[in-house]
Amino acid sequence: MEHGPSDTFVADPALVELPVGDVAAGGGCVGRAPDGRVAFVRYAAPGERVRARVTEERAHFLRADAVEILDASSGRVVPACPHAGPGRCGGCDWQHLDLALQRRLKAQLVATQLGRVAGIDRHLVVEELPGAPDGLGWRTRVRFAVAPDGRIGLRRHRSHGIEPAADCPLAVASLRAAATVLPRWKGAREVEITALGADSVPLIAVSTLSGANRRPTTVPALPVELAGAGLVVDGRSLAGPGHVVAEVRHRRFRVSYGSFWQVHVAAPLTLIDAVIAALEPREDERVVDLYAGVGLFAGFLAEAVGARGSVLAIEQDRRAASDARANLADLANVVVRSRRVDAALVARELEGADLVVLDPPRQGAGVATMEALCALDAPPRRVAYVACDPASFARDARVLLEAGWQLGTLRAFDLFPMTEHVELVAAFERPAPPGQRVHLPASHLPAYE
Repeated sequence: MEHGPSDTFVADPALVELPVGDVAAGGGCVGRAPDGRVAFVRYAAPGERVRARVTEERAHFLRADAVEILDASSGRVVPACPHAGPGRCGGCDWQHLDLALQRRLKAQLVATQLGRVAGIDRHLVVEELPGAPDGLGWRTRVRFAVAPDGRIGLRRHRSHGIEPAADCPLAVASLRAAATVLPRWKGAREVEITALGADSVPLIAVSTLSGANRRPTTVPALPVELAGAGLVVDGRSLAGPGHVVAEVRHRRFRVSYGSFWQVHVAAPLTLIDAVIAALEPREDERVVDLYAGVGLFAGFLAEAVGARGSVLAIEQDRRAASDARANLADLANVVVRSRRVDAALVARELEGADLVVLDPPRQGAGVATMEALCALDAPPRRVAYVACDPASFARDARVLLEAGWQLGTLRAFDLFPMTEHVELVAAFERPAPPGQRVHLPASHLPAYE
């Protein structure tokens, strides 16, 4: 990929030359192709003029990759990873942008979603997390694809193609070390490596082409460098522990293969502090932690409300719920239940709760669940909503705001440097009296709900 004007240029029907403007959801910059169609251009920066290779063509828009930069942005940098760029690894959208510009663009994307969908007008600063000042060395989990010859690599963008690469500079040191000495595994489909700290023992999980119903005929021996590492094949633990252990302040959390844990090494502590600040828990209060995972928030909230308070942790995944029970066994004021979070559960379990934590997956809690929360006769005094997708968060937030809830603090965190993704933590306070409620105009209603 060239980063400056070229003296010669051979015409190519798959190439278009165009200026690009702001970023859109998905990470690409928006431009207009010579034929008038909107173009979403990856590997570009706002304000640049580029030559881009068309990768997808639709009736009303194009997708393209910038392959030559004619007029470069001052925020453009050389990617730290040799596998980043057009046609290469699809994991990083923004390695070509400096971190300050990345965070400004993320704030802009979030503000646009919140304003369009929920009518929220907030100035946001995307906060840097500690431990990764250059945007590298923060990932605690990487999923590699496996080529037919057994070598690991990373998926290319919107493709089943594999970029041969055993090293990801976004990963923590122990994960990078494990990946570079991993033996070839013919017959494997994917290898996921988890290491929750720079020096932690990794957990290696392999999915084979034969699937969980048939054990692979050969299991390569792990090298001496991975002595003590856990090995899980098609969901079965074959060596070492089938979990990793994270230490957050004074608490230890078992995280089994398949259980959710934040991918940024500094995210757990950062989010705990943000949620505690959003809720301001008091002694004796009753807390309900929805989508509780392995009990990260529940553990610290149980300590905050004291022995006379209580925490109900709800987690649908039975594996994660089992981890949560083990992780919170020392806290007599915590109950963990493996249940699906839906409107019926909210109506049954949240009545009379003082505080609620919502940390749903990317699709959000959903309108029906939020409406059930709004319909409670005795609503909680505060709700902390932790979101990894601004669009689904905005949709859910709109339901609360329409019902008279007040949006308090709203913070954004750079949990995913080198990508467009961002994490939000919002505090909502129980509805004001009916006469003080503000109704949003219908023009802000999202089209997809």
